[in-house]
Amino acid sequence: MNTGGEYYQIMKRRGVSQEQARRAVIGNPTLIAAIMLHRGEADAMICGTIGSYHEHYDVVEKVFGFREGVHVAGAMNALLLPSGNTFIADTYVNDDPTPEQLAEITLMAADTVRRFGIEPKVALLSHSSFGSSNCPSASKMRKTLELVNQMAPGLEIDGEMHGDAALVESIRHDLMPDSPLKGSANILIMPSMEAARISYNLLRVSSSEGVTVGPVLNGRVQAGTYPDADRLGAPYRQHGGIGSRRSTNPTAVMA
Repeated sequence: MNTGGEYYQIMKRRGVSQEQARRAVIGNPTLIAAIMLHRGEADAMICGTIGSYHEHYDVVEKVFGFREGVHVAGAMNALLLPSGNTFIADTYVNDDPTPEQLAEITLMAADTVRRFGIEPKVALLSHSSFGSSNCPSASKMRKTLELVNQMAPGLEIDGEMHGDAALVESIRHDLMPDSPLKGSANILIMPSMEAARISYNLLRVSSSEGVTVGPVLNGRVQAGTYPDADRLGAPYRQHGGIGSRRSTNPTAVMA
């Protein structure tokens, strides 16, 4: 079956005709790559140097469903810094995730970090620390902690907390001496996509010697990296692809 025919089989009960499916794949390398991955003809895909993250994600979303038992997708970026590895989620997919969505995003991020050979240590971030505010965003992070503790009681996690408390154990100890989170957190779960993107980009430029990885998409049946070419800009494209020498995008598929 050709690529257009395969796409039609996926989309035929979602209002897409055979002709529309045939036309959709013409000149759309992201869709062609997704179909190849769907067929098992490829092991991974990295979307190219043109377009935004959401342009690519919208294509991938149509082809791949959620993993079994998962109800949300989430994007995670990593900063591999001299001081240690820091992973931030959700940087691209959910504008204002619910506690239930954040709990799943947290568990998927922890699972991916384990695949990198790193033991996850999770901090749920907020402008509030351990109940100092009852505003909706702080309450959301506390509810997320409750859900994660129910779903994965062995995961090293705490929150809600400030960013400095997440990274500096002495600050966290002053606020919560019996916190189950020890040392510096390596996964920072943000209350919103806005907070995640701001934090990631500030850390990315302020730690110029660090290497960035991602965004890595978690939660879909087939997932991988979908760089935001518009954010990287023309100088990155001139090196022959997404990323300069200090920006890497792994080809590993997170299934």
